[in-house]
Amino acid sequence: MIKGKTSSGFEYAIPEENLNNYELVEILGEIEENPLLISKVVKLLLGNEQAKKLKEHLRTKTGIVPMDKMSDEIMEIFESQKDTKNS
Repeated sequence: MIKGKTSSGFEYAIPEENLNNYELVEILGEIEENPLLISKVVKLLLGNEQAKKLKEHLRTKTGIVPMDKMSDEIMEIFESQKDTKNS
């Protein structure tokens, strides 16, 4: 289990098997061409329950979950795992 906390305060716990998922790698390879795949990345990485929690964490007062904030959170999670592996 890989645990962490983003700079916005979202706490996550990712089963290591989620990072070793070929389908996640496939989608990551396609996301530059199709940014709409971010929702699949979030669910494959975090699982349904944590994906819901992240959406609520990012939801604005007007009820919107900003795409740029979601993307930033996911990038930060991936970066923190890369940093952890390099240390």
